[in-house]
Amino acid sequence: MVAVNYWIQLVKSRIVALFALAIAICFTVIACGGSPAQEQAQGSVSPEVVTDYIHTVLESDRTAYTKNVVNRLKKLEGKDKKDGVVPAEATESWQTENGVPLPAQMFRLGAELASEKGQFTYGLISPWNINDAQAPKSDFEKTAMEKVVEMGEPYKEYQEIGGQKYFSALYPDKAVAEACVSCHNNHPVHQERYPDKVFEMGDVMGGVMINLPVEGS
Repeated sequence: MVAVNYWIQLVKSRIVALFALAIAICFTVIACGGSPAQEQAQGSVSPEVVTDYIHTVLESDRTAYTKNVVNRLKKLEGKDKKDGVVPAEATESWQTENGVPLPAQMFRLGAELASEKGQFTYGLISPWNINDAQAPKSDFEKTAMEKVVEMGEPYKEYQEIGGQKYFSALYPDKAVAEACVSCHNNHPVHQERYPDKVFEMGDVMGGVMINLPVEGS
């Protein structure tokens, strides 16, 4: 458990560092509609670059947690892992069963901390959601998710939410480890809702949505 706790604390520290970096960059984000020439002249950073930075950190931390923590545990949702070396379990019921969070749950814990800061928000959405809170809801999210699943590339656009303008980017969330695939494919909710959907390594399983507030033009 020492190794697990080490990685959990490391991921949390990286999330805090991400907040500090993003908040600093947000102060230089350009107004909506600014041209590349204006950006260079003003010495500012475009919203697209900021969201790319944020996504790179989020993706790196979650991949590191999945590969170096979850993949090393002896159990995943009650099933033995043949390559597991750490006597612990990754489970959806981690709070009541003395386990550690699944990668998606760890990601959501960080997202909740980010939303408390009020500078930007991020989260997972998927057309094959297990958690209803992660279903694409708005027209923007539905359109973005369709494009990401179809093309396998990020979808980026401005939108307005509650009177505030945002630069929003949805990045493909791909299966990067066996734990991602086996956990979803074997989950009873997934099997009930999407019996014909069997994920494989590298598949797009959903998307990472980042909403960055910007000033109006």
